[in-house]
Amino acid sequence: QVQLVESGGGLVQPGGSLRLSCAASGSIFGINAMGWYRQAPGKERELVAAITSGGSTNYADSVKGRFTISRDNAKNTVYLQMNSLKLEDTAVYLCNADGVGVWEAPDVRYELWGRGTQVTVSS
Repeated sequence: QVQLVESGGGLVQPGGSLRLSCAASGSIFGINAMGWYRQAPGKERELVAAITSGGSTNYADSVKGRFTISRDNAKNTVYLQMNSLKLEDTAVYLCNADGVGVWEAPDVRYELWGRGTQVTVSS
């Protein structure tokens, strides 16, 4: 079974740091883009950061200079280093993998979502 599993969320004070991890498991031979979205209560889901297999990155304006996305292609894992966290960063963070190729169906590309991990920034 192909799935994404996130870890690393938690409670942190303003100005603190957290590192999120998301690992894709299953019979995967490649993933095009991996990224992080977030959804706060009463708000729409928004893209936080994304990275392609070649290392090109894209960030939401609200996190530029504070968050860094990276990935380990050999481990099918994406990371989000979050520094200088603000109250408004509080949300459920969801991992996304797009263009996922699996050996059971090599001509098909899938999109996967993780279940999410809670990040709470509070004093």
